[in-house]
Amino acid sequence: MKPCHMLALLLLPVMPVLSAGSEEPPIEDPPTGLYAVTVRDIDGNEKSMTAYEGQILLIVNVASKCGFTPQYEGLERLYQRYAGRGFAVLGFPSNSFMNQEPGTDRQIRQFCASTYKVTFPMFSKLSVKGSDKHPLFAYLTSPETNPEFGGEITWNFNKFLIGRDGKVLDRFGSATRPESPELVLAIEEALQD
Repeated sequence: MKPCHMLALLLLPVMPVLSAGSEEPPIEDPPTGLYAVTVRDIDGNEKSMTAYEGQILLIVNVASKCGFTPQYEGLERLYQRYAGRGFAVLGFPSNSFMNQEPGTDRQIRQFCASTYKVTFPMFSKLSVKGSDKHPLFAYLTSPETNPEFGGEITWNFNKFLIGRDGKVLDRFGSATRPESPELVLAIEEALQD
């Protein structure tokens, strides 16, 4: 037997065996609660979700080049209408669908401010699906942590309504406008609790 073949045989036991479809690293377990998550704001600063503890939140995955992008206007109006009552819209740009958020965080911030006058908190671009899904969206979409409203993000502008305790109260799809009666009613009911 040639020396190179012997070396290959010696290395075989230490090489991992990959089964079909196991090329990607596994997704980490989702965090146990919303307030266990740390995010990065649009300016690059680390921010714990505990900063929003006790508030009603509308967490939305946003994009600048989507058919639903004009929803920024309605999201801003919701924020202005209810911010004084302990409500916040949190925008999370994502390029997870058809390259509809190709910009840098700086470009996204500029676009949102100049085009839609967005003042609600915006965060650094992240992934909402796949093997690089951010822990926040792993928590929101996991059937284990969110059995009633879990499931993969379907497109840009999915909306998660979060109660003061950090639990998901409701979920709305991309086609649900921010100021639709069902979403406004859900926000108002959450603010009364």
